[in-house]
Amino acid sequence: MSKMATSSERSGEQGETRTEAVLRRFHEEGKLGKAYDSRLIARLWPFVRPHRLALWLAVASIVVTAVGSMIRPLVMLHAIDQGVLRGDADVLMRGGLILLGIVLVEQVLVYVQIYALQVAGARAMADLRRHVFQFLHRLRLGFFDHQPVGRLVTRVTNDVDAIQELFASGALNAFGDLIRLVGIVVLMLVLDAKLALVAFAATPPVAILVVLLRKRMRTAFREIRAKTARMNATMNEQVSGMSVVQAYRREAAAAREFDGINRAYRDANLSSIKFESMQDAAIEMIAAVCLASIIVYLGYHPVTFGTIVAFNAYLVQFFEPISALAQRYTLLQSAMAGAERVFGLLDTPSDEVDAPRIDTPSDGDAALALEFDRVSFEYKPGVPVLSDVSLQAKPGEKIALVGPTGAGKTTVTALLLRLYNAQKGTVRVEGKDVCGLSRRELRRRFAVVPQDVFLFPGTVAENIAAGETPNAERVQEALARIGALDLFLKRPGGLDTQVEERGENFSAGERQLIAFARALYRDAPVLILDEATASIDSDTEAKLQTALEELWRGRTAILIAHRLSTIRRADRIVVFHKGRIAEQGTHEELIEQRGLYAKLHELQFARQTTPPTAPGS
Repeated sequence: MSKMATSSERSGEQGETRTEAVLRRFHEEGKLGKAYDSRLIARLWPFVRPHRLALWLAVASIVVTAVGSMIRPLVMLHAIDQGVLRGDADVLMRGGLILLGIVLVEQVLVYVQIYALQVAGARAMADLRRHVFQFLHRLRLGFFDHQPVGRLVTRVTNDVDAIQELFASGALNAFGDLIRLVGIVVLMLVLDAKLALVAFAATPPVAILVVLLRKRMRTAFREIRAKTARMNATMNEQVSGMSVVQAYRREAAAAREFDGINRAYRDANLSSIKFESMQDAAIEMIAAVCLASIIVYLGYHPVTFGTIVAFNAYLVQFFEPISALAQRYTLLQSAMAGAERVFGLLDTPSDEVDAPRIDTPSDGDAALALEFDRVSFEYKPGVPVLSDVSLQAKPGEKIALVGPTGAGKTTVTALLLRLYNAQKGTVRVEGKDVCGLSRRELRRRFAVVPQDVFLFPGTVAENIAAGETPNAERVQEALARIGALDLFLKRPGGLDTQVEERGENFSAGERQLIAFARALYRDAPVLILDEATASIDSDTEAKLQTALEELWRGRTAILIAHRLSTIRRADRIVVFHKGRIAEQGTHEELIEQRGLYAKLHELQFARQTTPPTAPGS
């Protein structure tokens, strides 16, 4: 018995491991190739260039501030040696006033530098974020089939924010830091070369340490970005599917899954913290060693008191930019890791981008509203969804697509809208190859009413306008034509009623009416109804028949439906089976043929007309 239990436990552990491996492959980022900071900075420049005036102002302020900080110790040296030791009050007064002026100018320039740099960074990253967001809208739907939503959200939010930290943290101060380092070395050598060499004797370990830690820190920040994306993706999925999680009592399993992801994220952060701590501690230790070396050496190499004060000030200033550079290097690693991910998304292969083909599309019969010419398509290689499909629709014709689940009906509409491109054959609209039309030009010819109506945040009028600036008269006319104007005007806010998330403050029937009005507002020549009444009951559907009749009047319509009442209104019924057209004709013709449609009618549609049986009869 115990052996059986042990075997079962091992099997369960192996199954859990396989599941985790699948989740990891789906959520984790692919390993990026070697990244060059200069290449990534060059790619960021087009977004910064429009705001370069603010950037140059910040750089100028940084340079002047760096020069001012190097002058201060010289003023102090002169004031001490010429004023304090000689008792000259005028020298001390002039020195104090000069120092005060330098400090005041520095602080004003620091304000200008911080403000200008952050404004330039915020505007540049807003442009980058908008560019990434717009790029996502140009991608084909197939790209989103294998991309977790949370990962894409991370690209637009966390990763761009990591890049913006370069500006918010004053990363460009690195130029000022480098100027100070070089200037301090030169000035210390000029003041006293031997003392300067003693002070710098312990600095080589800093360079060696930075070189050793740089690669490890970059890897650590890449891991943080990857784990952040996975955490966001998991959170998005769990919140979106909360009803299923609770219905099937998967809370414990979901918690275990998230705990594993959270631990991985924590470990990645701990790794970066370890390397940062090592770097900061080493710099502080070396600074203390350098100061101690100078104190010891002063016993064998006497200098003036002013020189000692100046050297001490320069030594503090020397290690301040080194420490700052180390911290900014840490931020640079985080920003470069974020930039890698952002530009990795923008480098999505061209075959994933929804853009017109380069070749000249072949024209067909312009007298046809829609045409499929020997079209084949597959979502996954080797798994055909449509095979050699040829279909035509005349202007004003209503065609119903029926067939078992997975037969390819919805794929037909996806190819018409060019959400996907056919691998073989040609899809034409009004005689033109859809691949030769821009998305905007193609899709303005279509109005779509889906099964699951999506309502955007905003008002009822804005949802009916669907992306356009709502015209009150057109909105009311669209609702009036489907007999729903009074229904929405009775609401407290009327057509300005705010839509809650996912339209939860509207019933399924009301959401469907908004979708119908949205299609009328678009006033497109071709209408696609994809199971438009599947999510509502028969009584509500009966109330919507007037809206349906008004909706497809004078339009070419493609109807995907399972309900007999909708299908029988079509001029022609096309039956799909295993990705091919099995038969087509009117309802009566197909019933007489006793083929696949007749069987589907008998198994599914006939039930809709069968009155319910009273209990106990």
